[in-house]
Amino acid sequence: MRRGLVYVGALWSHGHFTVNGTLLEAWASHQSFRPKDDPSPPASDGDPKNPTADFRSEKRSNTTHDSVTDPGARLARKSHGTASIVGHLGSVLMDNRHGLIVATDVRAPGFDAERDAALEMLTRLDPRTRRRTLGADQGYDTAALVEGARACGVTPHVARNIHVNKSTSAMDGRTTRHAGYEISQRKRKLVEEGFGWGTTIDGLRKLQHRGREKVAWIFSFVNAAYNLVRLRTLIRAGVCA
Repeated sequence: MRRGLVYVGALWSHGHFTVNGTLLEAWASHQSFRPKDDPSPPASDGDPKNPTADFRSEKRSNTTHDSVTDPGARLARKSHGTASIVGHLGSVLMDNRHGLIVATDVRAPGFDAERDAALEMLTRLDPRTRRRTLGADQGYDTAALVEGARACGVTPHVARNIHVNKSTSAMDGRTTRHAGYEISQRKRKLVEEGFGWGTTIDGLRKLQHRGREKVAWIFSFVNAAYNLVRLRTLIRAGVCA
């Protein structure tokens, strides 16, 4: 787990936030993912300059293999049915008023990693007597996240994960019936703009740094740069001076 906090001063709403995570492709190839008990290079085609190793028939997992290029990276998929990549998980906490990133987190991808990162970032916010809200997509709709957010004095506004003929949502009508819940669901889409900017403009499509400490630093730096771009837009629109 690596921490990051981006300072945006009085422009925070301090009351309404969104959390989301994205996979960051590491500066490491699949060929660098080798067994922990035998990290020696696999058999290759003999090319001394750029050897090609056949690893496709080998069963690999994060419990048995590590990347020798970036040991902090893990195998992960962006969605079901897609190819796995060697990467890190980057998460952000966004202010809903102006779409500014107020906290970042980089850690190894895992089943509960995004939700754990969300709760960790909530604990970094300054104490507040009034309750906050936290918008998120269906991936955060678990009892542990909902209960953890409430323990931090935050009302979770998480999209309900309801499948056909089966309800698995930890959210109920006591929260979803309020107008603020719908506002949070609309506002949370702003977080994708920051991810898109970092991917297309500022080099997050493929990391060029190795090690979680450096990745966490560059991820915070990119989001701080995005805040400056966002502030320029807000100033031109007369939203803030």
